[in-house]
Amino acid sequence: MQMPIFPLGTVLFPGGVLPLRIFEQRYLEMTKACLRDGSGFGVCLIREGREVGSTAVPAEIGCIARIREWDMPQLGIFTLIAEGTERFRLGDRQVDRRGLTLGEIEPLPELSAPAQPPDELEACASLLRSIAERIGEDKLPSAPRYDDPAWVAYRLAEFMPLDPGARQRLLEMDDADLLLGVVARLVQQQGQSG
Repeated sequence: MQMPIFPLGTVLFPGGVLPLRIFEQRYLEMTKACLRDGSGFGVCLIREGREVGSTAVPAEIGCIARIREWDMPQLGIFTLIAEGTERFRLGDRQVDRRGLTLGEIEPLPELSAPAQPPDELEACASLLRSIAERIGEDKLPSAPRYDDPAWVAYRLAEFMPLDPGARQRLLEMDDADLLLGVVARLVQQQGQSG
């Protein structure tokens, strides 16, 4: 399946939200097409290049984004709230005449919850619940799923001060147990250093 790719300096996780301010012509046209067709676009971390200007080289693993809310506060600018839906692997890509990257994507399977919840799930879910109580559960990017190790790990990763490369490595993980274990260690390290 071919999809427009939006290389960014940030990582979008499944179930996460991404506020965007769109002003480049290639992305304005992409946004209009997504709104018209009810389709999504791929968000990939930039491996080389920059967000604005010449075409950047995207990471191989990204997340499909669907526009949840949009506004056009002035002509030539869209403000969007996009929601991450599923991870994908980026295959062949080409750049069209406008400078928009179009890529063949292969959706990756959702990280399934293990039959036996990982040991870290209770502590991590408890921490996430306390964060949600402080900020308001309505501020979480998606409906709470405290029994889902991947959902809990992704939400904690969004709250932690991690660099984009670390977030990308978490997005690339294919095992929910391992993902939650790594995030639990990162939380513990943050607690010891903070």
